[in-house]
Parts: sequence; C-alpha cells; structure tokens
Amino acid sequence: MKFLKTSLHCAAVAAVCAGAAMISPSFASSHREAPFITTVPKADNTDFYMFRSYETGRSDYVTLISNYLPLQDAYGGPNYFKMDPNALYEIHVDNNGDAKEDITFQFRFNNTLANSGKGVELAIGNKMVAIPLTQAGAINSVNSPASNVRETFTVNMVRGDRRKGTVAPVPKAAGGNVFDKPVDYIGVKTFGNAAAYETYANAHVQNVNFPGCPAGKTAGKVFVGQRQEGFAVNLGPIFDLVNATAAQITDPTLINAFAGNGFGIQDKNVTTMAIEIHKDCLTAGNGTGDPVIGAWTTASMRQGRLLTNTPASGHQTSEKTGGAWVQVSRLGNPLVNEVVIGLRDKDKFNGSHPSNDTQFLDYVSNPTLPALLGLVVGGGNAAALAPTNLPRTDLITTFLTGINGVNKPTTAAPSEMLRLNTAIAPVAFAQQNRLGVAGEVLRVGGVANLANAVDLAGFPNGRRPKDDVVDIALVAMLGGLCVINGTNNALGLNGVPGVPSLTSTCAPASVPLGATSAAVHDGVDQAVVPFLTRFPYLNTPLAGSQ
Repeated sequence: MKFLKTSLHCAAVAAVCAGAAMISPSFASSHREAPFITTVPKADNTDFYMFRSYETGRSDYVTLISNYLPLQDAYGGPNYFKMDPNALYEIHVDNNGDAKEDITFQFRFNNTLANSGKGVELAIGNKMVAIPLTQAGAINSVNSPASNVRETFTVNMVRGDRRKGTVAPVPKAAGGNVFDKPVDYIGVKTFGNAAAYETYANAHVQNVNFPGCPAGKTAGKVFVGQRQEGFAVNLGPIFDLVNATAAQITDPTLINAFAGNGFGIQDKNVTTMAIEIHKDCLTAGNGTGDPVIGAWTTASMRQGRLLTNTPASGHQTSEKTGGAWVQVSRLGNPLVNEVVIGLRDKDKFNGSHPSNDTQFLDYVSNPTLPALLGLVVGGGNAAALAPTNLPRTDLITTFLTGINGVNKPTTAAPSEMLRLNTAIAPVAFAQQNRLGVAGEVLRVGGVANLANAVDLAGFPNGRRPKDDVVDIALVAMLGGLCVINGTNNALGLNGVPGVPSLTSTCAPASVPLGATSAAVHDGVDQAVVPFLTRFPYLNTPLAGSQ
C-alpha cells in the first residue's frame, strides 16, 4: 500500500478526472456502436469490467468480465443466444505500459447437437424425427440429457503477442479443458424459478489452474453464461437528442427519476465471459513489478466466409470460414466508440490496436459531445456547455495515460484501455461508492480528509459493476475536472505527461457550467441495479417466460 499512500494527493482528486476520462465521454455501454458490428451481434462486446474481487476471501484476485450479444430479449427462442463457434473472443492484458498485450485469454466455442449430431429425436409412428427446440424437457444439471444443443468452450492463455506468443490451455482443476456453458434461462417450466436457475448456472462456475502463474497462485475461476444486463442508462431519451431538460439532468434529487420510464435496459440479458485470477499472475514479474495493469477485450472473425444455399444437416452449417483472424470489435473503457469516435471511424476503431491510438487523438482532444449537448439542451448554442480549454488535456491525460497514483503505469505509452492499480485493496459491495474514487474523495470533503476514506477501489481504478461511469463521464465532459483543477493546476491537467506540445488552461474559467458541471447525471442510478456479491457478480438473467 506504500504506492497508494505516497501518491494519493494526485490520486484522490485525480480520481474525479479519472472517473471521467477513463470512460471517455460516453452515455451507455458499447451496444451496437459501429456500422459493421450491428451485422454480427454475436461478436459485439457490450461491457468490460476489471476489478479486485470483493467476494469474501477472494481479495487477492482480479475479476475480468467481458459481455457480448447486447440487448437480449429473454424470450428469444427457439435458438436463444448461443456464442459463435466461428469467432475468437479475447481479453488482453498489458502489464508494462507499452500498449501491447503481454497476456491474452482466448475463448473458443463449439455448439453440437445431441444424439451424435442428429439432435434429440422422437418416435413418430415408425419414424425417428428430430425435434425443433433447444430443449426436450426440464433441465437441472450440467450437460443435461434434455438439452438438444450442448454448448461448450475452451480457454487458452497466451503470453506475448496474441498471434505469435506461447499458447497454453487453461485446464479445470478436476481435469480436462472443455467447459460447459449453461443453457440460457428459457423459462420457469424448463428451469424453475430464479433461485433454481442460479443454482444450475453456478454449477458451471469452474475452478481452474492458470498456467505459468507463481507457485501457489495458479488457482482461479472461469464462467461463461447468460446474465441480466447490469448497465444502467436512460438509453432511449439519450439517443433521442437527450430528451430531457438541462434542469432535469443537473438536479441531484432526480438522480434516479427516469429509471422507471421503460427506457432502461435492465429488462434485457447479455452473455458474460468471466475470469477470476490471482493478481500476481497478471502483473509484471509475477507480482514483483508495476502493480498497474491495462486491459481491453476484442472479438475477431475469419477473413473469409463462404455461404451455401445447400447446408448440411447439423448446427450452424450454412457457412464455411477461413483465412486470418480479423478483429471486428474492441472495448476497453465504456462507449468510447459509441459517442466519442466519429461515425466514419467507428469500424476503424473496432479493428485497431491500442498501440496505434494516436490516430484517434482529435476525438479526445477536441470532442464533439459537449457541443452536441449544447445544441440539444443548451438552447441550440454549441458553445453553451462546452469547456473552452482546447485541446482537452484533462481528457487526454486521464484517457490515454492513466492518472499518477491511481492507474498510471510507471511507463505509459498513450493508448485507450481500462487500467487497474492492483495495489489498492477492494471494498465490500455495500461500502462501494457509486462514483468510484471521485465520489469517495467528495464524500470525505476533499484530499485533506483522505484518512476517512473507505473506498478507493472504484472507477477509474478499473471498473466495478456498481460504478456509475455514465454520471462520472458526463461530469468530465462538461468540465468538472477543470473546476477541480482550479487556478493553480492542482491536478496537473494543463498538460499531458510526456507530450509537452499539448497544453491548455484547464481551470474553472474554462467551464461554462461552473460548479454545476459536478451535478450532471442521466437520471438513472447505477447503484440500485441488482448484482451478486460473488463471482461472476452479474445478476441472474431474466426468464423468457416472465
């Protein structure tokens, strides 16, 4: 904890800026954010979380969660939401700050029909005929005989370059390296009530051994399965030109006033890939190096696809794929691509690598979102809400390098990814501040009172499910960081570390909203969304028949 204590002056207040720019300007999570990815929803990454585990007895572990297949209607049968066996899903970790992956976790899926590939059959007269449904009866066990499709996956751990590094399978502690994915929550007649389904799903949480980790620290967990959407956002009105008044989104008493308007997404499900691994297995030098790690998640598809109008009998046989893997989805901080990157470059961002992120710098240094907000809620005036400190060094600093004392690695190549200081201890769910480190600093009355702080483990120090990254991001985009930076550059936000050519005057005079910028919100409170307090943390999915 010495690292934290010696640099917390930056950390505490900078957390406010961290909370903003690490998400970069964004309103929701990464759902259907780019033109091409809308055509392949099974490769669409919606949210990425990374945090020190706060389940009792698991504080030395880091949990990484990557969600796919957005906005699932629970009743979406008869096929429901199986993952794509022709896609490669990956979580990448950079543990030396060079914007390149040092560790990658690769997920591959396989969906096979029961009965040796013929599917469950029923005797109809003197014929055996395949059934049309995913299930042939109630399901209450792993690889149930009533399941018509067995969904399985493997996990590989790659050290070094994702395509050229050393690959090793992640085995179950009990042996074998093929994992079962639970069938989606079809409904209460198939699975029973929510508690019964959670018991069934929890049987798919596997104890594993991660190869190459320090002795005594190889044990961890893996889970893939359907979960309730955990991201809270006033989605419909936000994309309808922010269909709310400035008075409404700056009134603290209305922080959850819009949650019941039918525009939230807690009535949807997602598919979660979750890993819990010892923190010393992720950091450089197996726990002896820099405690700060960066991470992002991607999905890739084969370069070539050949479709046939005469597919063979089986499951998903209409296409043949081949060629190199091509990245089509990327996510580190929430919704960078959705509302920061320009429409013409959204597909480009999804295919890009963090080491090449300077090509997108203008979208962060000169963001359009504050001007758009001025046009739609500021009386048609693009300058009404937009901070004037261009280039936005406050956003660049927190967004591309991390914050000194919070989540900046010793050496930081400018790049977009979620960063976590593994030296900062986790906090139990009930004590977590929904505004992360920034909220905690504000709660105790400022940096001078940090001795009273309870929770310094939230966003932007990674991201937990409870962290209200939307509200933090809004505050940042509208200049809240510059208000905190003051006239004496208290946070060092008038420049960008390592880039002396980028400077601005990030001060209260640059912020049209003034202190009101700290009160901006989207009217939906992330802190009241239901979550589990154990791995995999996201809540039981909604049943298709309810």
